[in-house]
Amino acid sequence: MPANTATTTGPVWDWAAGHGPVTGALSATTGALALATTGAATGMPAGWALAAGAAGAIGHTVTSLRDRLAARTIGMRAASWLLGAGWTTWAITTGPLTWTALGSLATLGVGIGAAARSTLLHEEARELEDIAATERQVSRELSAERRAIAAEWVDRVQRVCGGITLRVLAVEMWPTGTGFTIDAELPPGGVTYERIAQASAQLSADARLPHGCTAAASQGIDQGRVLIDVTTVNVLVGEIVYPTEYSPLSLHTGLPWGVRPDGREVLAYLREQCGLVVGPTGSGKTNFVHTVLAGFARATDILTWVIDLNAGSAGLPWVRPALAATGEQGRETRPGVDWLAASYEEATLMLDAAVRIGKHRKVAYQDLMARADTDLLPVSAQIPQIMIVIDEGAEILASSDPKMRKLAAKILEVIRLLRAMGIRTVLTALGATGSVLGNLMIRREAKARVCLTGGEVEGMDLSKVFPGARGLKVSQAPYKGAGFMGTPESAAGLFKSWRIKPNQIGDIVRATSALHPRLDEQSVKAAGADYARRWDTTRTAWMHDTLTTADGHTATATSETPTRPGGLNLSAHRDQQPSTPAPTPDADALAAEFMAQIDAQFGTTTEPGTADDEQGEERPAGLNLSAFRAEREDNEARQAALALLLAAGPEGTGASAIARTLTDAHGTTRQTVVGWLKTWTEEGIAVRVGSGTKTRYVHHRHAPNGPAQD
Repeated sequence: MPANTATTTGPVWDWAAGHGPVTGALSATTGALALATTGAATGMPAGWALAAGAAGAIGHTVTSLRDRLAARTIGMRAASWLLGAGWTTWAITTGPLTWTALGSLATLGVGIGAAARSTLLHEEARELEDIAATERQVSRELSAERRAIAAEWVDRVQRVCGGITLRVLAVEMWPTGTGFTIDAELPPGGVTYERIAQASAQLSADARLPHGCTAAASQGIDQGRVLIDVTTVNVLVGEIVYPTEYSPLSLHTGLPWGVRPDGREVLAYLREQCGLVVGPTGSGKTNFVHTVLAGFARATDILTWVIDLNAGSAGLPWVRPALAATGEQGRETRPGVDWLAASYEEATLMLDAAVRIGKHRKVAYQDLMARADTDLLPVSAQIPQIMIVIDEGAEILASSDPKMRKLAAKILEVIRLLRAMGIRTVLTALGATGSVLGNLMIRREAKARVCLTGGEVEGMDLSKVFPGARGLKVSQAPYKGAGFMGTPESAAGLFKSWRIKPNQIGDIVRATSALHPRLDEQSVKAAGADYARRWDTTRTAWMHDTLTTADGHTATATSETPTRPGGLNLSAHRDQQPSTPAPTPDADALAAEFMAQIDAQFGTTTEPGTADDEQGEERPAGLNLSAFRAEREDNEARQAALALLLAAGPEGTGASAIARTLTDAHGTTRQTVVGWLKTWTEEGIAVRVGSGTKTRYVHHRHAPNGPAQD
């Protein structure tokens, strides 16, 4: 058997443990018997045992007094020592091995054990009583404080609110130490909580609360109760950094958007609701948008699309970490947003794709909704919800510009039609005015509302953002990042937005890259090439202009396309060949050289399918672009197939699946798709996985070994 292996049977003794009533009595009696036997055999003077017992009794009495034990315990311990010493002295004199001596010792041991057990129970009861007494003392002191608070606020409400007499049922002190909540019963006669809520400012002034602190009344557990939240410490004045624990979130359990004055996170539930964020310049609105995007990035069932016609500034920080990580081996960093539109054209493509996705989902997922017995699409990581964040979207809806009006119509179509199919919006606005918030659709659908005031009074009509809310004043939140938030689940009240800096945005993007879901296959099919090619270089070159090297130079080439004059248009190879200036009447030699370069590059051929070909006649040598004409005919189908391969993600797809999708639109056969896939595999664009009937192809960006190097 190995040295480190041992087999134990029976009870295991803990030699470090203290004695209990049984082991203590057993130890005392066996010790006394051993000492008496040894003393009788060696002729030890009997008085020594009595002196040792007296010393032990004195020592235990001293330690018991120091530990503040009960008198019963002190007396039991001293008596045990003296009785044991007395028996030992008698046994040394008369002999310890007689039946009388042994019987008396056994009786003494039983008595000591019973007495020890009794005193132990008494000490435990005494200790519990001391603890209970301490708790009662604390409770009395706390109750006295709460009774004083209750009496003070009953008097205050009666004085300020026109004679309303409350009956306080409870006063709850906030764990953060920044205030308390009063739970009170309203008087009979039809008095409602609104009577107290509309006097919030007067109650705060009467209580001499610090600036930024309020006394806000809200509904109680029933219509005859009221809750009064009293903030005593101003937590809105300072910055609160966004939490660094980026745990996964879900659309169904709520997304945190900030904290209340009592330290509780305030959640937004956006499965069926849209969001509205109002904030003037300097109020912290852009930072709050980053808070919203951080919550979306952490959610495992949300895909985020961003429209920001102001150079895409709201979404760029969430894309740049992925752009900077392009080409790194061993890891893939996905952007924090799934699609970013910074131009009118790109925004139009995005909104059109959203409408197509929503309408297709209504048909494609009928069986799924029937099995779930719901008329709402069951949103999950496999079928994610699309949240479209539109910076200054409310201004787009109110714009009189013809282009913006077309864009506004598309936004309203998304809001109006696609709630059940899991496509919602979050709009921002610079002000809370009737012209901006006058659209009925916005007021009806955007029920998760935030108003960041920044102390700005002009154009900040809180009644338009929170109609029916009482006692809300801009002066209560004069700090950047502070304002009011209200949802159907949480009444409008003060809150503070977290502070997110660019470096933390990068950390969030990298930490949540693996959490982002991918658009479901049915939605990818409906979105088409506009979605599949959203990250193509021609559409994202402007983003690369934001990447700079350590010495401050731009890291990538500009996305500008030179203006092309009229003339020859080699559209089939525009991406491969640099554009060449068109010939001019004064540049015949340059034109001849240009044509010679084209002939050398592409060669000359005869037109297929003409009468001359059938008769075998030779055609004059010269430039012939029939190859480009044929390429243009199938280029669209080829690009659509490549887009489907890219959209398939790490799971990949097969030739049959691609052919089925392209047959109706382009008439493409499976054999053609097989040829494309073989070519792409040889060129490194695609990676073949599996064999036989399980063969599938994965785009090199999603290959297991990471994106290929160009």
